[in-house]
Amino acid sequence: MTLTDLMRVRFKGVLDPAAAFLNRLGIMPNVMTLLGLAGNVIGAFFLAQGQMTIGGLIVLLMGPIDALDGTMARLRGMDGKFGAFVDSVSDRYSELIIFAGLLVYYVQQENQLAILLIYAAAAGSVLVSYHRARAQSLGIDTKVGILTRMERYLVLAPALLLNQVMLGLWIVAIFAHVTALQRILDVRRQFREMMNP
Repeated sequence: MTLTDLMRVRFKGVLDPAAAFLNRLGIMPNVMTLLGLAGNVIGAFFLAQGQMTIGGLIVLLMGPIDALDGTMARLRGMDGKFGAFVDSVSDRYSELIIFAGLLVYYVQQENQLAILLIYAAAAGSVLVSYHRARAQSLGIDTKVGILTRMERYLVLAPALLLNQVMLGLWIVAIFAHVTALQRILDVRRQFREMMNP
């Protein structure tokens, strides 16, 4: 079970009532997805201005919103493939927008190390998701890894909030690529098991 799955189980007693309330208000799950994306755009704007604590707070607040859309869809009986697709795509956009906000700031500061770390962190984050998507297209599911989407959020959001951006970037830049490698190895293992049952 991944940390994301574990968190959903652990906070089910909070997420379900909140999602049910939002459903009663007539709010659609995809609206919540777009609200989360819009919130991260606002957070990224503050990050681009160098206001890391405010930007980090907004990014931190968007986490629960991101968790609610899937719960709302499940309670409505709408947790289909397209909704999952929209949610996954918006997650990638949200993450990259946050990195873009940081990139704007550190380019202005002419901080070359930070720029390289942002590139490495963004590339690693995308590759982790890509490896799973590509594996799924081949009939294999891989969720393994020490820094999946939830872990990256739990590293980056507090790092921004506490203005420890470089530390957060180092962690994501290194361990996202470790996670990508773990998924490559996991897919290879699964293929071997399929070929040699």
